[in-house]
Amino acid sequence: MPTIRPRRSALYMPGSNARALEKAREIAADALILDLEDAVAPDAKATARDQVCAAVKAGGYGRRELVIRTNGVDTPWFVDDLGAAVAANPDAILIPKVSTPETLQQIGAQLTGLWAQPSLRVWAMIETPLAILDAEKIARAARDPRSRLSCFVLGTNDLAKETRARFVPGRAPMLPWLTSAILAARAHGLDILDGVYNDIKDEDGFVAECEQGRDLGFDGKTLIHPAQVAVANAVFAPGEAELAQARAIIAAFAEPENQGKGAIQLGGRMVELLHAEMAKRVVALSEAIGGGDSFSPRGRRWRGEAVTDEGSAFVQTRRAACATPPSSVCCADTFSPEGRRVHAFAAFARSIASMISSLALAASPQPVSLTHLPG
Repeated sequence: MPTIRPRRSALYMPGSNARALEKAREIAADALILDLEDAVAPDAKATARDQVCAAVKAGGYGRRELVIRTNGVDTPWFVDDLGAAVAANPDAILIPKVSTPETLQQIGAQLTGLWAQPSLRVWAMIETPLAILDAEKIARAARDPRSRLSCFVLGTNDLAKETRARFVPGRAPMLPWLTSAILAARAHGLDILDGVYNDIKDEDGFVAECEQGRDLGFDGKTLIHPAQVAVANAVFAPGEAELAQARAIIAAFAEPENQGKGAIQLGGRMVELLHAEMAKRVVALSEAIGGGDSFSPRGRRWRGEAVTDEGSAFVQTRRAACATPPSSVCCADTFSPEGRRVHAFAAFARSIASMISSLALAASPQPVSLTHLPG
């Protein structure tokens, strides 16, 4: 199995804010996206570039993955951004508004010309209608190692702007786009990160969207505030029950009497080899996380697991919700008939709720402000 690098949380940090870049060394995000694009005013672009590259060179970010988001390829800042980023040598460079595979081919050639380190990867923002329509062609660029492409990042704010889709609970207008991008990424071996959640104060809504993104198949979520990191880390990490079940499946297939079998019975359920492969990935992800913050008291609270020091009323409410079906079945009994029935009913209920919310909010005259929000 390929080495897994956790990308549960990818926090945008404004490159023009030197204090934020310093404080980021203490934030428990899996990845930091040091931003030269949306978060930086035109007259601060050069200063932000210098600060970001100096911060990357200085190091001190520990195991966090460092990503520099450049300005768009059609802007006057891109060439300088790319050259400076290559010199700083982060883990990856995030390219905004990638709409065609040719863009990645051109960037790959430029990186070769700049003698970029072989380890430097390219991430692509999928945030235009054309990018969604051609997501598979863009993802296919990863087949050419010169492209260095390793990850898609959804830009849901820009997609909403370009399509005039509304932000509604459940994201019904966007679900076809999200799933299309996920399918394209998986078909060509890419990781993929969900877009940002704009309402920092809406904890319930943020948790729900993280859970939706996880269930759709995203590897993690891009974030706009440090307060969102702990939730994303917890939601996109295997829970204790899920991890125990995964280990039980692996152990069962390792028994001498089960060698060479394509399916076995475990706890009264039929389990196939594909479930064993899924279980191995769950264990590998947990080991890559290293039992860090997702298993801290706060991280466990978000999943509803028992901890000492009860915390806020909101956390207690989340725990109570996770302790009742269908959430408990989701965590511990996915393969049982009851679990499958609950999953199907929950999915149906969510789709109906999303449609109702979409119709109700469509009549609202209040637009959603997209000013200065990443992606």
